Amino acid sequence: MAHALPARHRLEHGLMVDPEDSAATNAEVAEAAEAAEAAPDAPNPVPVIDGHNDTLLRCTDDDRRAEKSAATGENGADGAEDEAVPGVDEAFLERDGGHLDLPRALESPLAVGIFASFVPSSADPSTKPVDLRDGELPAAIDPEVAERVVLDQLSALNRWARASDVFRVVEDVDDLDDCLDGEALGAIAHVEGAAAIAPDLSNLDLLYAAGLRSVGITWSRPNQFGHGVPFVHDATPDTGDGLTDAGHDLVRACDERGILVDCAHLNEAGFWDVVETSANSPVVSHTGAHAVCPATRNLTDEQLAAIGDEDGLVGLTFGTGFLHPEGDSDNDMPVDIMVDHVDHFVEHAGIDCVGLGSDFDGAGIPEAIGDVRGLDVLLDALRDRGYSEEEIEQIAYRNWRRVFANVWQ
Repeated sequence: MAHALPARHRLEHGLMVDPEDSAATNAEVAEAAEAAEAAPDAPNPVPVIDGHNDTLLRCTDDDRRAEKSAATGENGADGAEDEAVPGVDEAFLERDGGHLDLPRALESPLAVGIFASFVPSSADPSTKPVDLRDGELPAAIDPEVAERVVLDQLSALNRWARASDVFRVVEDVDDLDDCLDGEALGAIAHVEGAAAIAPDLSNLDLLYAAGLRSVGITWSRPNQFGHGVPFVHDATPDTGDGLTDAGHDLVRACDERGILVDCAHLNEAGFWDVVETSANSPVVSHTGAHAVCPATRNLTDEQLAAIGDEDGLVGLTFGTGFLHPEGDSDNDMPVDIMVDHVDHFVEHAGIDCVGLGSDFDGAGIPEAIGDVRGLDVLLDALRDRGYSEEEIEQIAYRNWRRVFANVWQ
């Protein structure tokens, strides 16, 4: 039985109107149409493909689910600390804490999100906590532990799609286009760090059958395929060796199956190995411009130029610690700094190769955006900077669609 949730809004007279809302009378529709005619220059709503979120982790990890539900409610208000912690499914299908759940997504421009499966270091008791800001990397995760966590999270994603007729797992371009047309909120299944994939790739087809269509080779720790970067400011992403032999094999295997390869968190040598090995264009789903914020997680001008030369894509992170020029993580950072990064991406990679990669539920984001409903705040800031509606559509969804269409063909 489908979960009882608001139906996805449709476009009517240039405004978002709920087709099942009986309160929307003919008179009200006519009044809305008159208002639209009175403001002919108002931009039409633009759908968004967002290149990265960690909502699966927030909803499936018991500690994070309890923390987010207690700490925040709608609009950032104090949550109900005395209420029971929601279950895994309720944490997404019902309004909850964090940046992204289904009810709030349906109130937002989000059409499709890349939902990352991520294995926290705490899942492997053999690892110890480290401070990535000090230049340390966590130890590699046991692949068996990682596979168990990833399958758990992908199961949750598919369960949510079965529970709601306004949420679906996107597996091909037809699914993607249906979601861009407003039929449902779409989720592209991704793994952030490929530790769950066997070194001999023997379980890659199983993960593909579970919906996996995007692979981030590393998070900020090593695994059997490559090496990630720490979270250090005033430092280079050139932090060590490139891909392992198994990493090169993984890239080729993903190409063969139509799985996008994401270089986010990968060190610079690994990035160049992907550019050389893959038949597809390089993609970095959520990052910033190193020239604006010199963090190891961000891309150099040379990397941006390569993405432009290869018709790839760079997605703008909303994580303030990788945006602020001084590396500050304060959530009062002005949205204009985000646009500074977009300007730099466009200058060095080109407007055809820039997208969004929020990192909702995985990083501290600007207070002005707040959660998924604040995506329009960034789009409006791009308008204020002088970007045309066509360019905003490219950044919001068209460039991501092009990249996935090329990989999935």
